[in-house]
Amino acid sequence: MIEVDAQGVLEFTQALVRVPSTNDPARGRSERPAADLVVAKMREWGWEPAVHEAAPGRPNVVAVVEGGGGDGPTLMFEGHTDVVTEGDLSEWTVDPFGGEIRDGRLWGRGSADMKSGLAATLYATRALQLAGPFPGRIKVCALADEEGLMIGAHHFVAEGLAADVDGAIVAEPEAGEICAVAKGALRLRIDLTGKMAHGAMPRHGRNPIPAAASLLAALETLEKELQERHPAHEHLGEVYVTPTVIRAGTEEQVNVIPAVASVFVDVRTIPGVDHQEIAGRVGALTARDGIAAEVSILVDRPPVDVPVDDPVVVALAAAHRAVTGVEPVYGGVPGSTDGTVLTHWGGIPSVVYGPGGKWIAHQADEYVEVAEIVRCTRVFAEAARRFLTRDLP
Repeated sequence: MIEVDAQGVLEFTQALVRVPSTNDPARGRSERPAADLVVAKMREWGWEPAVHEAAPGRPNVVAVVEGGGGDGPTLMFEGHTDVVTEGDLSEWTVDPFGGEIRDGRLWGRGSADMKSGLAATLYATRALQLAGPFPGRIKVCALADEEGLMIGAHHFVAEGLAADVDGAIVAEPEAGEICAVAKGALRLRIDLTGKMAHGAMPRHGRNPIPAAASLLAALETLEKELQERHPAHEHLGEVYVTPTVIRAGTEEQVNVIPAVASVFVDVRTIPGVDHQEIAGRVGALTARDGIAAEVSILVDRPPVDVPVDDPVVVALAAAHRAVTGVEPVYGGVPGSTDGTVLTHWGGIPSVVYGPGGKWIAHQADEYVEVAEIVRCTRVFAEAARRFLTRDLP
């Protein structure tokens, strides 16, 4: 088994967690300090990282590590440097950016999602490099903005950096599950426009709020229809059509019929569901006399469905088996990751696997088991070796 620097990967994870790399310019925060740590570590090892600005102050870091063993495939390890806000500090029992190790766990915002996974990809690649020549190369990537619009991953693809990649391992926390499928996300905004009028004279206006209420009822019916047409997926569950935001009028003018009401909808899909069809159906549901409707697609991330016999999945499964001594468990990503962008827009077969609990992300007192960080580092190193040498069962 490839030797990894267990202490080094833990200390580097701690260093990353201690950087509050939320995208919050008002508080002077961004991914850049975390990206700088990644760049410094890469240069310490003699790598030559390239920094690409996905947006001002929001860098992608990419290093290509040649194996020195002749021609071969290109494996991508991917992680992101941003984290969500720590939220209400009163809900935390530890410093969210302390990187404390206690009770066998490393605590802090981003410890699981996903700075431990990012650190593991770096240290796994370094371990394989030190173990001797290997064919092909590894592209180690720390991208920006996974928690937002995934501009880092989109920029990576737009710059042509995905063109030579044969497979990608995305190091999100999945509790040891190998996730080659992921739910799609379609986010819609529906603006219903009527006519403003005095609340005492409603006939002089056209109230968009009843139209919004009818739309909400129709969305519930649409969800049931989609669930009947598309049975629950083995790993991803049901299709969901969920209204999440409703806006109309103001508290200061309760006596005014508003001109506009807006409804925001978060649709979560499984393979086989057509996003454009859903958007069209929602548009049709808004028809109501005297009310104009406009449907805007805010986010369109199709489901991911990579075959389990793809080499990158096979290599990861074999590595998990070799390192842990147990058969891998296959699962699905309940949301979307940068892997969604890499697969659908970059054409890269991707699989998600990394340290940390599947449901711990974005919660107070986020943590990752120390042993899991080290174990995943070993799995990543072995997966890379198998993928690049084509040592597949």
